[in-house]
Amino acid sequence: MISASELNGVLGMMPAFATPDATDVRATETIAVDNLKEGVDKIIKDGIHNIATTGTYGECYNLLFDEFKTLAAATVETVKKRVPLFIGCTSSNPREVIQKMNFVKELGADGVLLGVPYYETLHVQDAVKFYHDIADLFPTLNIVVYHNPDNHKFTIPVAAFKELIKKSNIIGMKDSHRTTQAFMNLQKIVRGKISVFVNQTQLYPYFEMGAAGCWSTEVWMGPWPILYLVDLMKRGETQTAIEVIDDIIGDGSGGKPVPGAGNKRPAEFADYCKVGPTRVPFVTFPEAELAKAKRRAAHWMKLNEKYRPLVEAARSRSAA
Repeated sequence: MISASELNGVLGMMPAFATPDATDVRATETIAVDNLKEGVDKIIKDGIHNIATTGTYGECYNLLFDEFKTLAAATVETVKKRVPLFIGCTSSNPREVIQKMNFVKELGADGVLLGVPYYETLHVQDAVKFYHDIADLFPTLNIVVYHNPDNHKFTIPVAAFKELIKKSNIIGMKDSHRTTQAFMNLQKIVRGKISVFVNQTQLYPYFEMGAAGCWSTEVWMGPWPILYLVDLMKRGETQTAIEVIDDIIGDGSGGKPVPGAGNKRPAEFADYCKVGPTRVPFVTFPEAELAKAKRRAAHWMKLNEKYRPLVEAARSRSAA
């Protein structure tokens, strides 16, 4: 088991590496296993601190159960306990969550990334009960709460964490869309019990307010800009960190050239790893949106050129 204090740094939200035929509605085996293994091994060697699979960016809603099993098994096999790994088990159907978690338990993964059942908006007490039930059923699996209000149609109220912290295997949260005041109130409840990862562009000021680190999808175009940002915040160099965040935002797209599944498109045009296409039904993108994705990828590759030497120089100093 992992403790909350062991979770920090960058949480890389992994894509569901896709085969070329993933755009075909008849395809049934769309996990590009070799590309997945190559990309995961590469990003660990380049310094990523944690990995979570099958969130929205990892198309949790768009994989067959056999594909989920293929992805989970290949990721666990590749990570080899080098970094904390959380397999996303979110589903609109809580009974499918149990199926997925039983499989993950047998694999020996560190834990799961878990959002609420999302087809209909939950009552708060049902959301709390869901997490309590899962925590009790799987006491040997760590749970990172996947908080995605837009896609899950539900915001976990700060007050609900007074109940969630009662389960010791709920140790982390990928958070979204908290105001600074709400985040401060949240930290009063969860500090030392649930490590909270905020969006990469929120690392300042949220790190100073208690965030353990940040989550990022864009690290799969190269992790160095975000690794450098985290190091700056750990050293207290906030003014430089603000400048890096401005640099990351850069081209104005904020990493989302199109909503939802289109968020994966820039990585297709970057040169870091082979993520493959976005799965059906998301196959039609206007040329203007593709141009934005290509511009975002080009911008990120320039960021890699700028920040990779700084990250590697800092590692060399630490090693010496």
